[in-house]
Amino acid sequence: MATLKKTSIYIDEELDTALAARAAEEGVSKAEFIRRNLEVVVARPKRPRISVGMMKVLPGYVQPADDDQELAEIYERRDAERRARSA
Repeated sequence: MATLKKTSIYIDEELDTALAARAAEEGVSKAEFIRRNLEVVVARPKRPRISVGMMKVLPGYVQPADDDQELAEIYERRDAERRARSA
């Protein structure tokens, strides 16, 4: 049998209740249910990082240090333009 290490996490009551119900449905303890599902998640292959492709560099454009930040700014500008058009 593998050596088990104890760890603690905080979860809200709703999630705790749902975990207990699912564990009961499968006839295992909540701890065993959580272990089984964590093993599945950890064994899953990493998702590839999605490339957004090349962007046209405009005057005054500064290359952001983070692609996620760049996407957030693009979506923010798009949403602002949509709000302005619908006003």
